[in-house]
Amino acid sequence: MNRASSDILKIMFIGSAIYTEFNLDLISGKEFEYLFQFNLLAIVILSQGKCGLSSCTTCYLLAMAAADMLVISFDIILFRLCFYYFPRSFLEITPVCSIITVLLYAATDCSVWFTITFTCDRFVAVCCQKLKQKYCTEKMAVVILSTTCILLCLKDITLYFRFEPGEIIDNVPWFCKDKRSYYTDPGWIGFNWFETILTPLIPYGLILLLNALTVRHVLVASRVRKELKCQSKGENSSDPEMESRRKSLILLFTMSGNFIILWFVYVLNILYYKISGINPKNYSNSLYMFEQVGVMLLELSCCTNTFIYGMTQSKFRQKLKIMIKYPATVMFPISNTQNN
Repeated sequence: MNRASSDILKIMFIGSAIYTEFNLDLISGKEFEYLFQFNLLAIVILSQGKCGLSSCTTCYLLAMAAADMLVISFDIILFRLCFYYFPRSFLEITPVCSIITVLLYAATDCSVWFTITFTCDRFVAVCCQKLKQKYCTEKMAVVILSTTCILLCLKDITLYFRFEPGEIIDNVPWFCKDKRSYYTDPGWIGFNWFETILTPLIPYGLILLLNALTVRHVLVASRVRKELKCQSKGENSSDPEMESRRKSLILLFTMSGNFIILWFVYVLNILYYKISGINPKNYSNSLYMFEQVGVMLLELSCCTNTFIYGMTQSKFRQKLKIMIKYPATVMFPISNTQNN
């Protein structure tokens, strides 16, 4: 776990350099490539269904891993690295970069809201036993995830019409420039407020609320069960139900804590420019760096959800080690047979 934590800090440092435009010539994107590969491995491992997780939880984790891969593909690779390393490529033609923007917004929104749906699922599983049988099922998870994805994609399609060409060269529109009406038209202003409230203000508030309710419920339930256990079987008796809830809380807080911490700077920046009325394009150097660090952290949050969750699962770590060692066992079968 210490090594994994150091790798995460390394990725955060390098991502910060990308977004603040320092040492860009030294960045190869390898760190984000590792996250992409891990999410791909996570999808393979989770799809086997041998990690000791329920089918419902596995469905949510698969969806989050897929969304994280899309965030890395569209935002980090296509939108950031390709625009820097391959300027004036076809990716900067206005229709193409508009589509890329729509895709990266949709991927980020899905990553965030899949985390919220997973948090709601864990809340129901821990606190609402009567609703658990109907809500915490694989079929319901598929319906919720599909509906969430479709609605978010429909919302983000609107962003395609936000841009106009920055230049027109040989009748070819280049670059994506915000239309002037985007900042003055009441419809666009209302849409911008709706988008800001939908992501990340509502998710941020929901996670804080659901976690507080979950902790309150577990503390009350554990106190009651502990008293009953002490009266019936003595203080040293174990409680499988409370142990299961304890593990669920660890898994829940791992995901939601990652979201709360890494989105904190971005939420502060949104509240600052919404309340002060300052256009982010007119930021000073210090405010600009603050904004870009917030963007870096939120995208890191979108890329590491499944990574952090998976590292808390012993069976998942065992499967991951087997998959990592598998190429070596195939390439060097003779040494393995000799050892046996």
